[in-house]
Amino acid sequence: MKSMTWSMPVLVAAMPVLSLWATETCAQEKTHWTDAITPIGDVRLQYDAINEDGKEDLERARYRIHFGASLQFSDSVQAYFVLGTNGDNPVSDNKVFDGHYRFDDFGFARVYVDWSVNDRMQLYAGKMKNPLYRPGGAPLFWDSDFNPEGVALSYRSGMLFATAAVFVVEKRSSADDSLMYAAQGGFSRTLSTEDKLTAGLGYYDYTNTIGNQPFKNRGARGNSVDAEGNLVFDYDVLQLFVQYDTMLGEMPFAVFADYAQNTEVNIHDAGFSFGLKAGKAKAPGTWQVSWAYQDIEADVLIGAFNDSDFGGGGTDAMGHLVKGKYVLGERWILGGTLIITEVEKNAGSEHDYSRLQFDIEFKF
Repeated sequence: MKSMTWSMPVLVAAMPVLSLWATETCAQEKTHWTDAITPIGDVRLQYDAINEDGKEDLERARYRIHFGASLQFSDSVQAYFVLGTNGDNPVSDNKVFDGHYRFDDFGFARVYVDWSVNDRMQLYAGKMKNPLYRPGGAPLFWDSDFNPEGVALSYRSGMLFATAAVFVVEKRSSADDSLMYAAQGGFSRTLSTEDKLTAGLGYYDYTNTIGNQPFKNRGARGNSVDAEGNLVFDYDVLQLFVQYDTMLGEMPFAVFADYAQNTEVNIHDAGFSFGLKAGKAKAPGTWQVSWAYQDIEADVLIGAFNDSDFGGGGTDAMGHLVKGKYVLGERWILGGTLIITEVEKNAGSEHDYSRLQFDIEFKF
């Protein structure tokens, strides 16, 4: 139940917002309590096959479950409580059917407050859905299962948008905590009835990295470490991104690019992603597909937080990421992922890593 423990400092920090709930809720006209609750959940079953040079092929079945609700406390305050298959991995809620017949970990995947301060500002506090923009949904910076813990303030006015956040990365008993200060901003401009351009930049400053163990006890994950396994670099990362959305006939289409640069390192310090998306899997019978090429050098990003599947997870990986979805029926989605990469080039032991996944997901 580590996820509950990690969330406690954030919930304490959110007490002023919790007090606001009570004030606003009492001021609202009373309705039946069930009217304020909306269920949230999904169940996904997945086939996962891995081929890596120098290792035996691996085939396995995995599952992922989320179950929870959103609670509307007032017109401006909403809370989310979502339980899920969980463990020590901050970027994957998947569990393997391993035949041991034991009880798997189940804990809070998300627990946070969403407060609409006004028409332009949104405040989030707790263990939240990632509020940072990801061009094309590509996982250069963050895995899609990454749920940061802390406080974030988002702003949108016209075509301008921005997010500022402080996230708790690692709490320690013998050293100062590691935090991530995040700032991201840009514009999203509609060029015509079918065309939209989104572009911007971000900056992410991690504190207390040098001399400390890699975050979440996950090992180097491609990052440079010393003989004791401690991180040897700071990570202050600059981001540049762009996405162009249009229509090809009646089909949604987008191209995107994302760039990262660790300003504290002068070797193996850059990463990028570019690709395209077509279609939109929404109603039964609809589909979508995406392709991206990514190159993530060893010390451009914290390896513990980017995609857990691309190159086996972490940094020091480059290659192709292809995803597809097809909506079989109402709340019933078939998906597939193909990953073809080269890993550990910066480490001097370059080899191939490929992965194939098929999954079926049920949402409610």
